[in-house]
Amino acid sequence: MRTITRLSADDFRDSLKSLADLLVDAVDDGSSLGFLAPFHQEAAAAWWRTRQPAVADGSLMVWAAQGPDGIAGTVSLALEPKPAGRHRAEIVKLMVHRDARGQGLGRALLTTAEQAAARAGITLLLLDTESGTTAEGLYRSTGWTRYGIVPDYAAEPAGSLRDCSFFYKRLG
Repeated sequence: MRTITRLSADDFRDSLKSLADLLVDAVDDGSSLGFLAPFHQEAAAAWWRTRQPAVADGSLMVWAAQGPDGIAGTVSLALEPKPAGRHRAEIVKLMVHRDARGQGLGRALLTTAEQAAARAGITLLLLDTESGTTAEGLYRSTGWTRYGIVPDYAAEPAGSLRDCSFFYKRLG
């Protein structure tokens, strides 16, 4: 199993190229992450750069698992900034490089983020994913509860609209 580390603001900045490579791989492989094909490294790096202020101020926690050619997987935890919602957070951008899939890395990344959320006093996690995917199966198998499906919620990389499943998980 690969070592999963939380990226500091400096580590995050230094990892932008590798994070962008991972995002491009995921989109190229058809993952519905909010981007349309063709999706290039420059656009992916630009998107990750927009996350830098949130990583620096701690409102976005990002973990990465290193592989032989860079980052093999990542997951982020977005904290809710509103005072009445500080008990909840959202799991975002769980990605595993296609060459590293099927080895438990996605499950390990998800567990890492869940444990960090619990340590931070978060009692409710939320996420969304394309319905009918392997990712949906991962969330169901790790104790997440689907609370709804929105038809045609997001476009997959080729532009076709897909249903999206919304999940929650109580911690503690």
